[in-house]
Amino acid sequence: MKKLFHVIFVCFCISPSFVYADLYTNTEIAKDQSLVATSASKRIVKSIYIKGNKAISISTILSKIKTRVGQPYLDTVVSDDLKRLYNTGYFSDVRVEKVPYKGGLKVVIYVKEKPIVNEITFSKTRYIKTKAIKEKLKTMVGKFLDKRLLKEDVDTIKEMYVNKGFTDAKVDVQSFVDDVTNKASVHFMIKEGNRVIVRRIYISGNLHYSDKRILKIIKTHRKTLFNSGKFKQEVLDEDMERIMAFYEQNGFLDAYANYTIKKLKKGGLEIDIKIDEGKQYFIDSVVVVGNREISDKEILSVVKNIRQGEIFSRERVEKDINNIRALYFDRGYIFANVQDSTSLDEYTGKVKIKIKINEGEVAYIRKIKIEGNTRTRDIVIRRELRIFPGDRFDGSKLRRSKERLNNLGYFEDVGFDIEDTNIPNEKDLVVQVKEAKTGTFSFGGGFSSVDKFVGFIEIEQRNFDITNWPTFTGGGQHLQLRAETGSTRNNLMLSFFEPWLFDYPISFGFNAFRTDRTKEEDIGYAYDEERVGGDITLGKQFSEYVSGSISYKREVITIDNMDSNVSMDLAAEKGTNTVSMISFDLKRDSRDSVFSPRKGFVASGSLDVAGKFFGGDKEFYRTQFMGSYYIPLKFNSVLEFRLRAGVIDAYGDSSKVPIFERFFAGGARTIRGYDERKVGPLDSVTKDPIGGEGMLIANVEYTIPIIDIVKMAAFFDSGNVWADMNDFGSGGMKSGVGVGLRVKTPVGPINLDYGYPLNKEPGEDGRSGKFYFSISRGF
Repeated sequence: MKKLFHVIFVCFCISPSFVYADLYTNTEIAKDQSLVATSASKRIVKSIYIKGNKAISISTILSKIKTRVGQPYLDTVVSDDLKRLYNTGYFSDVRVEKVPYKGGLKVVIYVKEKPIVNEITFSKTRYIKTKAIKEKLKTMVGKFLDKRLLKEDVDTIKEMYVNKGFTDAKVDVQSFVDDVTNKASVHFMIKEGNRVIVRRIYISGNLHYSDKRILKIIKTHRKTLFNSGKFKQEVLDEDMERIMAFYEQNGFLDAYANYTIKKLKKGGLEIDIKIDEGKQYFIDSVVVVGNREISDKEILSVVKNIRQGEIFSRERVEKDINNIRALYFDRGYIFANVQDSTSLDEYTGKVKIKIKINEGEVAYIRKIKIEGNTRTRDIVIRRELRIFPGDRFDGSKLRRSKERLNNLGYFEDVGFDIEDTNIPNEKDLVVQVKEAKTGTFSFGGGFSSVDKFVGFIEIEQRNFDITNWPTFTGGGQHLQLRAETGSTRNNLMLSFFEPWLFDYPISFGFNAFRTDRTKEEDIGYAYDEERVGGDITLGKQFSEYVSGSISYKREVITIDNMDSNVSMDLAAEKGTNTVSMISFDLKRDSRDSVFSPRKGFVASGSLDVAGKFFGGDKEFYRTQFMGSYYIPLKFNSVLEFRLRAGVIDAYGDSSKVPIFERFFAGGARTIRGYDERKVGPLDSVTKDPIGGEGMLIANVEYTIPIIDIVKMAAFFDSGNVWADMNDFGSGGMKSGVGVGLRVKTPVGPINLDYGYPLNKEPGEDGRSGKFYFSISRGF
């Protein structure tokens, strides 16, 4: 009988607790309590008994506690077990008792489960659908009822109504629990009330600034055709801070703003903003003390905001203090301490400013450490730095070093840190990089108004290392193999570029390509064109911003599939020719970024000479200039000026420049508002573009970010192409204006432009605007 009872006990330990609980009556527990002993062995846990659970299984409860059968009973462990069980969120009450049992202890855990939510209901709502409310709630059907979550849900619903303008909405909640099933019904009672709308805003006390100026500062607005007028109490409170901050920036240090609210009929509000401007303070004098190595004149040259007679504000003072700190940092005084003190005369409104400087010692760089580069070789990073061990710290060189590293495109983030050494004025410079993915195998497609539909497959590694087998990464080289096929073109290209040949500032690269362009009148091609060839280039970095290169290019060009009625000039271009050409390029690039420039200047000039002495069929020379200037403006916007100019002429045995080397203009990449390649000379019979020997194109474009990945653009394009280079600049220009969008997406950049011609398009009777759309893989 005893063995049978033991088997039953073991079996029921893993069975539902309601059966297990029947094995132990109060009488048996009382018997166990009579067996109290004092030896250490009497504190061994002989049994764990769970009581009160209904939905939560014994195995789940046992998995949450650390107390185990066969181990000593420890008060600290049991106390932690109570916390663990509470933290599960399953129980509203948990307690533990220990009773003597079979020479040891029995641990009895009493639990009271939280009810399970069976249904959630709402009172009738008009302005927000109950489905939308349910999606925001943390309380859910089938989950345990938690009063803390219910309170959060009430706050969530209130916030939803406040965001809709119902600031007077009342929300309450009731829960009903069935003691038999332990299931709960939750009912949210919502009284929506009227939408609270700001109808009128009055401003008083503003003597120096108009009501219109104050209304632009605040975010609370009255209801208009273009504004909902929703009222939010916290926004109005913040508006008072905005008004006072605005006045402080303009010298009114004592300005104060407050408001009163008057309720109107049907949820309307009238807000009365009262402003006490106080006195406006002006700078009386600025004195610099403590400077020895940098003169007063140099220091005051970087002080832009706190000059005599200027309006005084603490924000402006802090900007100039930071300018002075940057000046000292750029000179190597990284320990310089710059502080300001002010003396205000409340009667006259004059402020005296004293700038106190403790220059400290010049700091030098002992070592340069590179961190974070798991693939990129140290030398690839070090050769881009413009500061070296033994140099004094120089902020301008550090900024330029960061620009150069970012321009590589190998890193998501670049930063600098300073580590102390055993010599106080010597520091280790730490270059911290976070590597980006530089290798891609991609395929996909795109569309543009020029190339129509294009599919591509590409293998690219922008941080290639031909010597690093088997990963072939980390050497700073660029390798690209790309194949394209589409409606109007088919291309195949292999490209390799080494920016530092044998770790010297000499670049080497080559390209091999085959391009096929199909005849398409919409994009200005009156013939099929095939090009097969390649080039090889050597370049050198002459200075920080100036570089040059020399290259040799050879390609075979075939022109075919012309209409039978084309003019003799165009028909003469039909056939296959070889162009063998040597080119010289000189470039100056001071842009802050090659990927998304905001400031700086880039200009390049080139001279191409093609001739039979290089093994070609055509003899001509071409010179081109391209330049862009970027000006940063407010709101992270950028104003860009672009200029492109070129002339080309035949010499020797060639009587004219071949059509495939001439200049063309018009369309998405040159002068928007006109058809592709349609600005310039046209065939006298078919009116197809035949290009010219002279080209001048100017573009002005303003871009401003709307959100992180979207920019709005406005542009003005102007230019022309001339048949004879001697006519360069004569006969007027063709211009276009328009607007556009620039969208950065994971699949590539999307450009959408609308251009309108300001002049009549060649060969057309009138003017009409044109859309230009392109989506392509970005790299």
